[in-house]
Amino acid sequence: MDAELVAQVRRFHRSVTQRIGVLEDDYLHRGRPLGEARVLWEIGPEGCDVRALRTRLGLDSGYLSRLLRSLEADGLVVVDARPTDRRVRHARLTAAGRRERAVLDRRSDELAWSYLAPLAPGQREQLVGAMAQVERLLTAGLVDVRAVDPADPAAVHCLREYFAELNQRFDAGFDPARSLAPDAGEFRPPTGLFLVATLRGEPVGCGALKFHDGAPPDIKRMWVSASARGLGIGRRLLQELEAVAATRASVVRLETNRALREAISMYRSAGYVEVEAFNDEAYAHHWFEKRLRPVKGARRRHHRRVEQGHELA
Repeated sequence: MDAELVAQVRRFHRSVTQRIGVLEDDYLHRGRPLGEARVLWEIGPEGCDVRALRTRLGLDSGYLSRLLRSLEADGLVVVDARPTDRRVRHARLTAAGRRERAVLDRRSDELAWSYLAPLAPGQREQLVGAMAQVERLLTAGLVDVRAVDPADPAAVHCLREYFAELNQRFDAGFDPARSLAPDAGEFRPPTGLFLVATLRGEPVGCGALKFHDGAPPDIKRMWVSASARGLGIGRRLLQELEAVAATRASVVRLETNRALREAISMYRSAGYVEVEAFNDEAYAHHWFEKRLRPVKGARRRHHRRVEQGHELA
């Protein structure tokens, strides 16, 4: 751990929390702390399921319940069962809550402008650009990658979105039945591995390995949601799959379609070399392979746990 990097992050935390009023009980002079104001804003005009709120904000269920009870006591929020599913608790704003949210929106704009107003135009652009970069990097740090069963709902969602995108981008469309490994069950241990990337509890990417007797493993089903691109998720999935492949082989392979230009660029920059066709994948125009460094010791044990379906660290 780099002590100076950690110290800089902590200095940043102190500056930001003081500047935006995290330490105050009267955030934006509305008589409530920032936590309650944020929950009120996140519920939004359409309402929100409590479980989704908890996932989106990363809050402990007990703490979120206390925040919601306080907002209910102020007459701003109602929490009850969703009419279509009585098991699901749903939070919605009252008329007073909607008015309060509008005030928070206006005062939040004023607070944001107070950061920018004292600065010269060039400094404003520099600050906003730096904020955007920090947001992207912090968001990337929230991505969780796990090994799941291919029948898991998150895996099914990713594959459905992946197939839909290929069908749209490929010149002649895409039919999963014509592709190699049409049965996602082939990515279930011990014959394979399926990874899903999630962001705030929502699946945003996937990748798989297919193992072969006497031949290198194949990387398959690499996909990242358009909403999460630019966060390095594809490269992270690729690295995790390579690390697991390295516990079994010295080479990993993949094939791809010429329409997937971004993927081809990523593979080449990650050290993949184009080779002759090694299978008869109907939709492939390019075949790649990469030599892997052997995995030893604790790292080997770690990735064996990954193959068995445990969380990736």
